Amino acid sequence: MTAVDDRLITDAVQAFEDLEVPEGFKAELLRGDIVMMAGPDWVHNLIVLHVQKQIPLDKWYPVQTQDIAIPGEPSEPQPDLVVVEHGAFDGPGRLVPAPAITLLVEVVSKNSSVADYGIKRSMYAAGQVPAYLIIDPFEAECLLLTEPAGTGEDADYKVERRTQFGEPVPLPVLDLKLETGEFGTLPKFKRYRRQ
Repeated sequence: MTAVDDRLITDAVQAFEDLEVPEGFKAELLRGDIVMMAGPDWVHNLIVLHVQKQIPLDKWYPVQTQDIAIPGEPSEPQPDLVVVEHGAFDGPGRLVPAPAITLLVEVVSKNSSVADYGIKRSMYAAGQVPAYLIIDPFEAECLLLTEPAGTGEDADYKVERRTQFGEPVPLPVLDLKLETGEFGTLPKFKRYRRQ
């Protein structure tokens, strides 16, 4: 990186930290861009709750509204659920470092689809997060991504596993099978893909 790149990253992080987020919204810093979204809908929140209640608290901390830090990235995403093994991060602080995280979960919304399947996939792989679970209520399926490789925008996960709602999702990183039978669905919408 150049001195100009470093200054732009520092400016973006500072602007993000100074940002006053209106009630009912959430903000994330994604590769230097500040992204603000309205709060999630009921189906989204219940899916997160159903996932959270299946994760054993005696070994894991499944937390919501937790910002994470990805080394080398001008990013501070706030996944829908962050799963950290006891002792991997003891805080304090607003940012949990990506290397301390075992699993990240994002539930797709109309506004987050491109980020969840694209930029966050690359960012989380760049952070070497062992597993990233995308839960899509519009497609009634889960996409589990494992084995992160690469750096920066070229980072990705080598292994993909799709599971339909109603079937259990094997989560070897947590040594459990996630039951998806209670996950709600939403009507499909036309997605726009970047070329």
